[in-house]
Amino acid sequence: MTKFLLAVHVLAAIITIGPVTVAAGMFPAAVRRAAAAPEGARALAEVRTLHRICRVYAVIAVVVPVFGLATARSLQVLTSPWLLTSIALTAAAAAVLAGLVLPSQAAALAGLHGDPDAGTTSAVQRAAVQRAVGQLGMYTGVFNLLWATVTVLMIVRPGSTTGA
Repeated sequence: MTKFLLAVHVLAAIITIGPVTVAAGMFPAAVRRAAAAPEGARALAEVRTLHRICRVYAVIAVVVPVFGLATARSLQVLTSPWLLTSIALTAAAAAVLAGLVLPSQAAALAGLHGDPDAGTTSAVQRAAVQRAVGQLGMYTGVFNLLWATVTVLMIVRPGSTTGA
């Protein structure tokens, strides 16, 4: 049963968190392209799609810690320092995603929409979007760094004696 739980945990992480990290990483550049060509419906559609991927997969990714905790319980390592650190970093990554990345993406997307009557964005709106994108890039970098650290901890498991 432990191997099944671990396999589902790892597959869920790859299938759900992977797309979020990639889409979140691509989002700032897509916003820059869309802001540079405000009339481009294709660039705006790309930004919308990347934001949707981040939102949807973030919700689905809840299965990752659920199966992770089930695996840890099965291995009897719930109190191991490497696991507790990973849990804390996972919570931090979720907080960064939900509290900083997704809202910043939504704000950038709203800034790209501009004046619905005119169908365009003003130069001031485009400049504000460009400034916000730099901050969004930082939030995304922190999110990705947290997940990379969790991944390393899950592989290395300092002090683990489970042999799994």
